[in-house]
Order: sequence, then structure tokens, then C-alpha cells
Amino acid sequence: MQNKFKSRTFRRVKVKTATETVTQYRKPKPSKAKCAGCGKVLAGVPHQRPYKMQNMPKTLKRPERPYGGVLCSSCMRKQIISEVRK
Repeated sequence: MQNKFKSRTFRRVKVKTATETVTQYRKPKPSKAKCAGCGKVLAGVPHQRPYKMQNMPKTLKRPERPYGGVLCSSCMRKQIISEVRK
């Protein structure tokens, strides 16, 4: 085992191969996306590693609405109302 795998930074996954059960070390998922306004966790935004996100279609990466993937729905409503009132 390499020294970098001794810390708990890497997730340990037991995988059965044809001959034996081996331990694979996987990098953790990134943190969940948060709202720029209130900091609440955004719904409808996956938290995957970049190599999985780049193969995902754009419609699965963020909600199809104004400020989708940036603001939560309540902050989005407040933002749109404040823009209309200007």
C-alpha cells in the first residue's frame, strides 16, 4: 500500500475480482452545491467528480429555470421580484 492511501482521504471499497477480493481506494465526492444567496443545499444539482459531470447532459447538471444551479428556488423568486420592482 502506498503512503498516500494510509490516510482516510480515500474511501476504501472492497471489490470482488475473479481471483480475490481487493481493496480499491477511491477519491471522495465533491461537496454539494450551495445557494449563492442563503447557502442552502441546492436541489436537482448532482455532486459528482468532474469526469462524470462532463459526460452528463447539461439538463441533468442544473435545473431548467432562471439562476438554475446558482440560487435556490426561494432566493430566485426574491431576485426576480426585486428586478421587476426596479
